[in-house]
Amino acid sequence: MDHIRCVGGIVHDTDGRLLLIRRANEPARGRWSLPGGRVEPGETDRDAVVRELAEETGLTVEAGALVGRVTREPYLIHDYRCVVRGGRLTAGDDASDARWVDRAELTRMEYHDELTDNLVSTLRAWGMLPHDSP
Repeated sequence: MDHIRCVGGIVHDTDGRLLLIRRANEPARGRWSLPGGRVEPGETDRDAVVRELAEETGLTVEAGALVGRVTREPYLIHDYRCVVRGGRLTAGDDASDARWVDRAELTRMEYHDELTDNLVSTLRAWGMLPHDSP
């Protein structure tokens, strides 16, 4: 089976909070996830993650290192660490909402089954969970 190549952005603000979007479309419509999406033909992963984050969050980011990969059939998602360089946080494109969450809020969202499958365990394994509130 051929996978659909996708990218995601792992973005923390200066307080260590994690950027999440609420998915406006399937798969996982209505659930919170990392911002990202499909890599377009001829596009690099880095270009795709910068484009997707701008479209979904209104933020201009710089794509950094590859953090990890996950497969969510039929999608093969490459998640990159990103740094905000500008813009204003606002949900757009495939996102119905966008927000910064700290560890307590992420835990609450996980408890209420508001997150995409395995998001917290994957972020934990990669050492990318948000920090506690200051």
